Amino acid sequence: MRIGFICTGNSARSQMAEGYAKYFTKLYGKDVEIYSAGSNPADRVNPLAIEVMKEEGIDISLNYPKPIEDIPYQQLDIVITLCGDAAETCPAVVGARTEHWNLPDPAKVEGSHEEKLEFFRRIRDEIKLRVEKLIKEL
Repeated sequence: MRIGFICTGNSARSQMAEGYAKYFTKLYGKDVEIYSAGSNPADRVNPLAIEVMKEEGIDISLNYPKPIEDIPYQQLDIVITLCGDAAETCPAVVGARTEHWNLPDPAKVEGSHEEKLEFFRRIRDEIKLRVEKLIKEL
């Protein structure tokens, strides 16, 4: 079983989803390969995504944004897009289950550092709930 979390920049939402999916597959003893990628990858993982995941004990600091071509995209069993752009621009994977989690981009939030962190935490927590449910149901 292979799961791919796809976003535009692969710098925040899909990286957090990948981190949680790897955590939950290990926790629940699931034999699943986890990937994340972007339709237009950023230069680096958003530092606030790294920070809020570290609060959960999950280290994504060594992750890096990847283009779809760098993962076994056509062999994915489940494709989950986390933003509208990715849902519209990603090529279809024949036979794959697809889901669209239209979550706001925390990287676009304006405000103080603490206000940005709070928004990242809200998106992180939503991703955590969805990913855990997904992994448990496999």
